[in-house]
Amino acid sequence: MILLNKRNGFSYSLLEFILIICACLMPVQQVQAQIIDILLKGGHVIDPKNNIDSQMDVAIFDGKILQVAPKISVKNVKKVIDVKGMYVTPGLIDMHVHAFNGTDPDSYIANGWDALPPDGFTFRAGVTTVVDAGSAGWRNFRLFKEQTIDRSQTRILAFLNIVGTGMFGRFEEQDVTDMNPVMAAYMINRLFPDILVGIKSAHYWGADFTQVDRAVEAGNLANVPVMVDLGEHHPPLSIEELFMKHMRPGDIWTHTYANAPNNREVPVDDNGKVKPFIFEAQKKGIIFDVGHGGGAFDWRQAIPSIQQGFIADVISSDLHIGSMNSGMKDMANLLSKFINMGLSVQDVILRATLNPAKVIKRPDLGNLSVGTVADVAVFSLRKGDFGFLDVSGTKLKGTQKLETELTIRTGKIVWDLNGISAPVWDAKPK
Repeated sequence: MILLNKRNGFSYSLLEFILIICACLMPVQQVQAQIIDILLKGGHVIDPKNNIDSQMDVAIFDGKILQVAPKISVKNVKKVIDVKGMYVTPGLIDMHVHAFNGTDPDSYIANGWDALPPDGFTFRAGVTTVVDAGSAGWRNFRLFKEQTIDRSQTRILAFLNIVGTGMFGRFEEQDVTDMNPVMAAYMINRLFPDILVGIKSAHYWGADFTQVDRAVEAGNLANVPVMVDLGEHHPPLSIEELFMKHMRPGDIWTHTYANAPNNREVPVDDNGKVKPFIFEAQKKGIIFDVGHGGGAFDWRQAIPSIQQGFIADVISSDLHIGSMNSGMKDMANLLSKFINMGLSVQDVILRATLNPAKVIKRPDLGNLSVGTVADVAVFSLRKGDFGFLDVSGTKLKGTQKLETELTIRTGKIVWDLNGISAPVWDAKPK
């Protein structure tokens, strides 16, 4: 017997027709069990966007999150990874790095030696997305894209420097005539709207807020946030005036816990008290970013702030040559510092996933929602006697440390510390 679909001209035998109907009626769970590429089994899932904080399995298919649920069947799964006793989170977002690595001997960070190619430093810390913090301006962003962004496995987004030449050097960063809001906004809106997520203002020596104001003008034109690194003025400018008169809700102040009172005003006063206007600024909607770096994280600022309830909204590394081997080891170590200052694992994951995704207006990132790209991190929380350094070389003793066991980027395993995804070398075939 032949069944004919006259509209499309397809013909089926009765047996083929029955098989098609049966496939359509097959339970969803059975279909899912047949098409899972990776199943993370038995871990404690923390996904702030979806309010998940419990033991769950995570199923991945075709580079995307297929299902997050308790006790997903292991039948017909290509790879089951036992992550019991570990934390499973969205891939971390490091919202402040410098990745415009290059070989220009005259440059500081823009196409220079001080910036780092990210892949060697991200996956081992559970990071799957980085945001370059203004290494390039509109004049050299295309080179950054071609040279680094297009060649990296790590997802690289960027704040565009308000200075056209980016962070080529401190003198070039003072050139007010090269701070062009129109050109910066054009590059964001017209050329690279899915890569460029904001504007950066940094390293300005001037005795006023000209650079910040130019950056905010560009931010208004492009409808993106501005990240401000204010800290090289003599005498220091008022950060209360900065927060209340120049920055907008959603704009970002980076290097929150830096302690350089000769160059910048700091949040904690000489008596160890957080200045009241800091809390007012946070209520206004100013975003506070850690931006640890090689010189911008001090226990004398961080510990009193956290004890008094002033906690940065975003935890980021400021990764570059000057920070990678100093007090800032990597993002996992940095999150561990905050755990040992009293934050929970859930608190630090929030500040390295959902919060930065909101700040850069990328709701597709920093979560494990079904259908999103499968960027996943798996951590162990080790217990013991540990020490954590700030940029001044002083130590905080701690008893807990996050260690990155596994990182998955677009459904592919890119870091496996202890081989938890691999078979034993002499295992006999089943």
